[in-house]
Amino acid sequence: MNVFRLTGDISHLLAIIILLVKIWKTRSCAGISGRSQILFALVYTARYLDLFTNFISIYNSTMKIFFIATSYATIYLMYVKFKATYDRNHDTFRIEFLLIPVIILGLVVNHEFTPLEVLWTFSIYLESVAILPQLFMVSKTGEAETITSHYLFCLGSYRALYILNWVYRYYFEGFYDLIAIVAGVVQTVLYCDFFYLYITRVIKGKALKLPA
Repeated sequence: MNVFRLTGDISHLLAIIILLVKIWKTRSCAGISGRSQILFALVYTARYLDLFTNFISIYNSTMKIFFIATSYATIYLMYVKFKATYDRNHDTFRIEFLLIPVIILGLVVNHEFTPLEVLWTFSIYLESVAILPQLFMVSKTGEAETITSHYLFCLGSYRALYILNWVYRYYFEGFYDLIAIVAGVVQTVLYCDFFYLYITRVIKGKALKLPA
């Protein structure tokens, strides 16, 4: 554990809390991509199956349970409790175009061809592109609510901070994981345009509008 990983975890937790509070308080999931939330649920499920076989720490196990539980809670809120507010017309990204290549890549490029390792690798690759349906939806509608922008900013910041965590671990521990680093860089790059717009507009109190 180091300061970059800790702040990255906090940013990740904050993103999920912001999303859940937004949906619950407004009684609406407008502007949120259910397809991205399904992909994130797959990410956490595949990655944290070792919860039943590999105990690292109470902190680690608690975080795993939190991410799995909240991902399915979000899906429940979107597709069951507040399904009338879900914008299906704009959430149209074809997630099979992400899932099929990611599955193939997870089977071909991994550290070890074992079930848990392949699932972990699949989750790393999938997480790097899981936000695309959400960004596509925001681009399609042309704007995002401020609270949704905060959610996306925290989610992007989490991965950017993890890149700093890997740099720290390489220099001070001699450890690096090329698969996680490359996937993390790809994920962070996808947020770059959003980061720029967030900094130049949202924090100045302007509505976030994206080009269609």
